This record gives sequence, C-alpha cells and structure tokens, in this order.
Amino acid sequence: MTRFAFTASLVGALAAPLAAQDDPQDRTLVFSDEFDAPAIDRTKWNVIGPDFWVNNEQQAYIDDPAVIGFVDGVKGAQGGVLMLRPLHKPGADPHPDRKADFVSGRIDSREKFDFTYGRAEARIRMPDAEGVWPAFWLLGNGKWPDTGEIDIMEYVGEKDWTGVALHGPGYSGETPLVNKFFFPEGVDVTEWHDFAVEWTKDAILFEVDGHVTYRVTRPMVENYGKWRFDTPKYIILNFAMGGAYPFKTNRIEKPYNGIPAATVEKVQAGNVAMLVDWVRVWAPKDQPED
Repeated sequence: MTRFAFTASLVGALAAPLAAQDDPQDRTLVFSDEFDAPAIDRTKWNVIGPDFWVNNEQQAYIDDPAVIGFVDGVKGAQGGVLMLRPLHKPGADPHPDRKADFVSGRIDSREKFDFTYGRAEARIRMPDAEGVWPAFWLLGNGKWPDTGEIDIMEYVGEKDWTGVALHGPGYSGETPLVNKFFFPEGVDVTEWHDFAVEWTKDAILFEVDGHVTYRVTRPMVENYGKWRFDTPKYIILNFAMGGAYPFKTNRIEKPYNGIPAATVEKVQAGNVAMLVDWVRVWAPKDQPED
C-alpha cells in the first residue's frame, strides 16, 4: 500500500474538524493504529478480498491502494489518515456468482488482535452520499451470530444520523437492539467524530464524541436470547455500497440496490470516502496497568 494523492475536492470537503477527545484516563492502551505509516500494517490488519460477499452489497472487496489508501494533510486529522473508498468499476468483479459494479476496501484484525471488555474507539468522518454503507464494528471469532456482533457505527448515507446495533442468537439480522443517533442541528457526519463503545460484562454503552447515545444491558439482551458478549471480538473497518440496510432505509432500486444515480456520479468523480484518523482500544477501567 502507498500513500494516496487524493482529489483536492474531497480533501477540501472533509476539512472542518471538531474538537478531538482526550484519551481515557487511567486506562491501558492495548491496541492502536494512528495510520501514520505509508502502508497498511499487516501485523495488525488483514485485507479482505473479493470472495467475501453478504447482504446483497454492490461492491467487491479488493486488496489495492486505490481503495485502501493513505492521505496526508487533511485538516483536523492528527497525522495521517486511512482512506477506504469505493470505485465504480463495471466488469472488474471476479466472483462468478455476483455482478458487483463497485470495488472497495475492508480490513479486520482477526487472528491478529481481539479483546474481551474495554473501550474501542475510532475517529472517523464520512461522505455525503446516499446509499453508502461504511462501518466500524466488532465481531466474534466463531459462527455468526453465535459469538456476537457489536456495531459501533453504521452509516447509510443520511448525513444527520449514524446507527448502532447488537447481533446474537435470537436477535440477529432484524435485531431489536438497534438505535439511531441524530446529530444536533448544524452538525453531521461529514465532520470528524469519535465513535466508541464501552464494553463490560453486563452492559454495552455506545458513544459519539464522548456522550452516551445508547445503552444495552445483559437483561435487555436476555429478553431475546443468550448474552454473547463475554467472548473475544476483533475489529472491522469497511466501506460497503448499497445492499440490505441502505435499501431498507431509502427503498432505492435503480441504478443499484440502495444506491441512487447521484451517488454513482459522486463515486465516479472520486468524491466518496471514509476517512479514519485513528483506532484505539483500551483495557477495562478496573484493569491495572502492567
């Protein structure tokens, strides 16, 4: 992977920062990537390829700096920035049972880093593009959904809100444990925001910019099924296009499932990307430092 000379129009559009959050006090940092290197740190991340396909998404994931790149000089960023971006590439999909006209990027820390309990946080900004589906989330190592999924941030292109969710046995897919956070007037996802989860043995708290936006407790989960948030989870960052969640939100069918023509044009112009300033994971509050 190499650093990417991104279009000036997108860097300018993603320029206005919010105040950065302070690191949690009295916590042990157990994982971090500041994305200051010129390439993906493959001791920390796997890059997902085109064999992966779920949710009727309209992209093929590829291992290419065109979709997993690095940007310097973005205003408000604390050093370098990871860029996950889709490209419109009809005919490029190698999967025999799928016709995806977009390619994009997805990375995860499976078998490289996982954790049970603590705080995971990332500083992210999103594009203004209906029908995109970037996300920051945690997934268990076993069969889905039996080992649990924690969606810290999902975005489907309505720039005034982001979503969170939990998935597990009895509460997966159309999960009842889901919530939308609507930004205050004059604020939206095209600015920098810190998305976090505080995960304990009996509760999961979701935060945006240091404010709790949704809390799920063990008794809430056990109304639907077994609590599956006592096993290790790994980190995922991905940029999907269209598919189930965007379509259920906007009911757009053409030119692609969940994706309007206006977003296709933005992708073709190179003006759609998810920028990630950093990802950090801290040990639980009551865990002593080594």
